[in-house]
Amino acid sequence: MALFSSDTVLAAEICPSPNHGERRGCERPDHLILHYTGMKTGAEALARLCDPQAEVSCHYFIWETGDIVQMVPEGRRAWHAGLSSWAGFNDLNSRSIGIEIVNSGHDWLGQSGELPDFPDVQIAALIRLCADILLRHPIKPHAVLAHSDIAPGRKCDPGEKFPWDRLAKAGIGHWVAPAPISAGVSYGLGDEGQPIRALQALLGVYGYDLTMTGVYDEATKRVVEAFQRHFRPALVDGRADLSTLQTLRDLVAALPGV
Repeated sequence: MALFSSDTVLAAEICPSPNHGERRGCERPDHLILHYTGMKTGAEALARLCDPQAEVSCHYFIWETGDIVQMVPEGRRAWHAGLSSWAGFNDLNSRSIGIEIVNSGHDWLGQSGELPDFPDVQIAALIRLCADILLRHPIKPHAVLAHSDIAPGRKCDPGEKFPWDRLAKAGIGHWVAPAPISAGVSYGLGDEGQPIRALQALLGVYGYDLTMTGVYDEATKRVVEAFQRHFRPALVDGRADLSTLQTLRDLVAALPGV
């Protein structure tokens, strides 16, 4: 229990996971990564995060009711990010705090075929927890990220139903109002040239792991989908339309020091 003594007082319960290790090359976390559990029930997800054979874990786990569970001390390296990259860093587990939010996600759609919502009480608890974490760690707004941001194509959580705008209103994360969707220029697979290179450059400036090839390839499509899922969730299609391009430009312009 002593391992948890200096961490947040917001955790209503401690459920230790054995799946953690020493942080590497980063004494204090400077990224915050948000996930959904993506399993049929929260109980199944919690059990998996405690299973040594699964080799996955997180620092915090939030039930639909808003109850918070701490699973790994903040000073330890939880195993939540997997193969990932952001702003030139490849070991996001060592640099981040990971929060798993109970939500069945894309693999367990409701009867309507739509993604499940996040209950208000759950998001309110998440906001309180994030605010507490940000008071104690040097995490900048644009380092509060989705799992899908750091692993485009491989992961899609916490998904396009996640209320990033609500977190931003509480001072958590980096956000601008998405530009409205309209007809006009739209780039997609197979397109190439200077506009594609400029798109790739802007995505790279923001933090996404993408090589400037000048070709709209599968890697570019995956990154654009991840960007849309976080910042322009009304339409996630992997095409760089005017709305996507303007939202990206506005976000880059709003970065500190830009």
